[in-house]
Amino acid sequence: MSAAEQSPSPQPPRPAVRLFLCGDVMTGRGVDQVLKHPCDPRLHEAYAHSALDYVRLTETANGPIPRSVGPAYVWGVALDELTRMQPDVRIVNLETSITRCDDYLPKGINYRMSPENADCLTAAGIDCCLLANNHVLDWGYRGLHDTLATLWRLNISTAGAGRNAEDAERPAVLPISGKGRLLIFSFAAVTSGTPRSWAATQHRPGVNLLGSLSESGAAIVREQIERFRQPHDLIVVSVHWGPNWGYDIPDEQRRFAHALIEEAGVSLIHGHSSHHAKAIEIHRNRLVLHGCCDFLNDYEGIQGYENYRDDLALMYFPDVDPTTGDLARLEIVPLQIRRFRLSRPSAKDVDWMRQTLNRESRPFGAAFVPTHEGSLALSPSMTGR
Repeated sequence: MSAAEQSPSPQPPRPAVRLFLCGDVMTGRGVDQVLKHPCDPRLHEAYAHSALDYVRLTETANGPIPRSVGPAYVWGVALDELTRMQPDVRIVNLETSITRCDDYLPKGINYRMSPENADCLTAAGIDCCLLANNHVLDWGYRGLHDTLATLWRLNISTAGAGRNAEDAERPAVLPISGKGRLLIFSFAAVTSGTPRSWAATQHRPGVNLLGSLSESGAAIVREQIERFRQPHDLIVVSVHWGPNWGYDIPDEQRRFAHALIEEAGVSLIHGHSSHHAKAIEIHRNRLVLHGCCDFLNDYEGIQGYENYRDDLALMYFPDVDPTTGDLARLEIVPLQIRRFRLSRPSAKDVDWMRQTLNRESRPFGAAFVPTHEGSLALSPSMTGR
C-alpha cells in the first residue's frame, strides 16, 4: 500500500455558518396592544398612563394601525429577507417581559407582552431569545418565570436569565447540521442601566450580570465559556451595554471585546442597548457589533432624538467560518419601523445609513458598500484584517 493510499482523505471544508442578529426586539407596550391578545394597557409611567397612548402617538405620526393583527404583522418585509438570506440561526435580544403579571417594579418604564401574543416570535422562526437586559425583570420574578415558561413552551432557546445563577450563566446551545455547534452567551452590563439587584444568585432568579467591562469582567466571561465549550464550537458573546444614545465607543468596551476574541476565542461580539446603530469593528478577523439599534419598538412619534434616525432598523447577516471562527462575509439589510411594522426604507435612507456606518466604523476597520439587493455589504478590502 502506497503512502498516498495510507493517508486519510482530506475533509471537505464545512460551509459557513450564517447568523441573523439584530438589536432590541420590544414587542411589549404599544406593540402588544395591536396584536390579538393584549395585556391590560395600564402603565406606571410619568409620560403615559396607558399603552394605548403609544398606539395613538404612532398613528398621529404615521397613520392608522390595524387592530388584532396576526403574529407575522410586526415583521413585515423582514420575513422576505429571512427567506432570501436563509440564516442557519435567528437570534434576537428580547427586551420585554412575557407575562400578564401585575407585580411591576417602580422603575419608570415597564415593558410586557401577553404570553398569548408571543407567537409573533415563532412567526419569524426565532431560534434564540437573549434575556440579559434591563427590561426582562420589569414585572418581577413572576414575570421572569412566565417569560421563561412561555419561551420554553414555544421551543425557543434562551440565554442570559434564569431561575438561579447557574441557569442564567448557561449558554444557548444551537446545533447546526453539518456545521457544528453554536454557543451563545448573554450578559447584561450595568452600563446599560440593568440594576445590580437583578443579578441571579445561587438562590435567586435574575440575569447574567457583568459588574464591569474590566479585565476581571473579561475573566468571568472567559471562565463561563470554558465551562461549556467543546472542541470546534463557535462562540458568540452577546452583551447589553452602554447608554441608549450617542456614538461614542468607550475604550474599556473595545478592550473588553478584544480580550474575549484574543483570550477566549470568541468569534463574534453582539452588542446592543443603543436605540440607533453604532460602529462595527473588525478585530483579528472577528466581528464586533458595538450597538445594533432597536429592531422593533413603539417609539414612533416620540420627539427629541430624530437626528439619530432610530426609526431605521438593521438586520445583520454575518457568515462565520466554522473551522477558523473568522468572519467570512457580512451583509446588513436596512429597514424602517413604521406603524409597528418593518418596511422598506427609501434609497436616500439606505444611503444615510451607509454613510453613518462608514463614518463610525472606518476607524475600527470596517466600511460598507451598497449591493444590488438594496442592502449593505462589508467592503472586500476590509476582510482579512
